[in-house]
Amino acid sequence: MYALAIKSRVMAPDCRILGRTLPVCYLASGQEAEVLAFLAKRPIHTVILAGLIRDNGLVSPLNRGTFYACRAVGGRLDGVALIGHVTMIETQSSAALECFAQIAQRHQPAHVILGEQEKVRRFWEFYSPYGQSPRLRCRELLFEQRQPLEGQEPVNLRRATFEDMEIIVPVHAQMAFDECGINPLNRDPEGFRLRVAHRIGRGRIWVWIDNEKLIFKADVQSQTPEQMYLEGVYTSPDERGKGYGFRCISQLGRTLLKNARSLSVLVNEKNRAGQLFYHKAGYKIRGYYDTIYLQTQN
Repeated sequence: MYALAIKSRVMAPDCRILGRTLPVCYLASGQEAEVLAFLAKRPIHTVILAGLIRDNGLVSPLNRGTFYACRAVGGRLDGVALIGHVTMIETQSSAALECFAQIAQRHQPAHVILGEQEKVRRFWEFYSPYGQSPRLRCRELLFEQRQPLEGQEPVNLRRATFEDMEIIVPVHAQMAFDECGINPLNRDPEGFRLRVAHRIGRGRIWVWIDNEKLIFKADVQSQTPEQMYLEGVYTSPDERGKGYGFRCISQLGRTLLKNARSLSVLVNEKNRAGQLFYHKAGYKIRGYYDTIYLQTQN
């Protein structure tokens, strides 16, 4: 898909919707400002897409997919999609959503489809007849924090360094396995380690390590001036119930909210303890999301 993406200013395969052809293009380097302005209309729901573009540009193997645009009459952006390992869609019309589903059907194997509950439901209706089969479905709650929580005793929370790699990698891999049933260290160990190292190099992983033991970890997966999206939030099982996780997430909020208007995180709807944890830390529910993990060949 990277080879396709660098052809940028050419048309992608046509989409036939309701008897008419919609124009779909590969997005190119140099078009970032237009796309970011489109995504900025709904910053809490587009932070992952916008963060990837700000970090890597529109064309990069680090995006693990290709960015597409669907345009309405007059050339106005009607939808933006990243289709690849993770497929995410931001559209203003059902026609654009259906068009991106047609493109996604041609991109196999993909790993996951992620988005707002209703948007994923409609996307799946278009995608499922000819796309990959679902392997696992998860319903998640989108939490947001806008005001830092004061009054908590600070801990030795810091940005991770490359020296912390051997402590972070197995924990992050286990969290991925617990979430989706696939251990990235078995499927793509070199690529997974490179992605963790890349995140550390950007200063996006925060840790509390004591005597070479990881007490707490949190990743800023994506960042824009409006939002920071967190993932991989972890407290060591041996240290749970001591208030360490709460102190860490509170301190992280005080630190990060100096440079963003809000923080967001997705929590599985079955994870009642996680939901209570974020409620206590001052997070509010802002939406409902669906994640569909797709069948892939090992």
